[in-house]
Amino acid sequence: MEVRPLRRHPIWLIRYAFSYPIHCFYARIKKNMRSIIFHFRKLDWILIISTILLSSIGLLSLYSSSIGSDDFLNFQKQLIFLGVGLFLMFLFSLFNYRILRDDQRLILIIYAICLLALIGLFFFAPAIRGVRNWYKIGPISIDPAEFVKLALLLLLAKYFSIKHTELYRMRHILLSGFYVFLPALLISLQPNLGSAMVLLILWAVVLIVSGIEIKRFFILCLCGLAIFVLSWLFFLRDYQKERIIGFVVPQFEPLGAGWNQAQARIAIGVGGLLGEGFAGGSQTQYGFLPEPQTDFIFSAIAEEFGLAGVFVILALLTIIITRIIKIALLADSNFPRLFSIGFTAILVSQVFINIGMNLGLLPVVGIPLPLVSYGGSSLITTFIGLGLALSIRLRI
Repeated sequence: MEVRPLRRHPIWLIRYAFSYPIHCFYARIKKNMRSIIFHFRKLDWILIISTILLSSIGLLSLYSSSIGSDDFLNFQKQLIFLGVGLFLMFLFSLFNYRILRDDQRLILIIYAICLLALIGLFFFAPAIRGVRNWYKIGPISIDPAEFVKLALLLLLAKYFSIKHTELYRMRHILLSGFYVFLPALLISLQPNLGSAMVLLILWAVVLIVSGIEIKRFFILCLCGLAIFVLSWLFFLRDYQKERIIGFVVPQFEPLGAGWNQAQARIAIGVGGLLGEGFAGGSQTQYGFLPEPQTDFIFSAIAEEFGLAGVFVILALLTIIITRIIKIALLADSNFPRLFSIGFTAILVSQVFINIGMNLGLLPVVGIPLPLVSYGGSSLITTFIGLGLALSIRLRI
């Protein structure tokens, strides 16, 4: 008996031609969604929730200080920056950090772009209060120095993950110092001493973790002291010298360099245990406290929420820092370990400097309180760094 081939109706073939790609596309989406859901379940939600809570406190303080000035533009922009930052944090957590670890050229390209952005400030950035720190794009200001911190961290983590066994050779230390010196010099010339200090602290911490000899580290410290003396004589501007002198001698020019810190200490003292209440701080609301949304937001929070609010901020910062240190301890290779420790150094140094500024223990150098102070560049780069840390945590 002859078997005839099965004939399909033309309408069935047309339906199959259209339905099969849709079915494949749906299956692919379903598979990817399962992967994404599984990814989100594995994230360090203690770290994520802590960062969201800390950023929310910053937003609350921004809104409060905006009431006193009747200008809510910064609050609205910070809200948008927070949304962008959270999106980038989750996006970079999906990114495989090993691509950066294994591709030195990519890191060098990122580093070179950041250097070009710093050089461009001298030609294209408007002068604001005598400094050229930001690119202005409409109502948004972009500070490339914040992105340089992350780019330099990636470069140092990659470099010392390869050369950590050869730190007895001075040329490796000097070459890494050259990588730090270029952006630090450009940032200092803006002038922006605070961010330059953070870069130097980052370099020192990465060197120590990489296993530098104490003798060589001591030599570097002496070289740093010599550079500071030369900077004082030839590079530092008068207002920067006044800030440093005001730190060493608080009675120096109380209506000048020391005035801001005096008002900040008053705001902290007025707050007491529970604070003056939301939008109830006289120093903040009546304009006595300078820069309550950036440099002195810690004092603004202490005034309105008291010691209790300060405790919450410090507790959340401690949780964030300890979670990142845990990632460093769990890391299975040098690159993720150095990146996590270096990122911790950036956060800790900024917290230490900012709070020290508010308490009058350190000179005012314009360093934001991470995740709290107003500033899109700082907020977004911090969230990108957190995203990379989460990526490391998922893949170790």
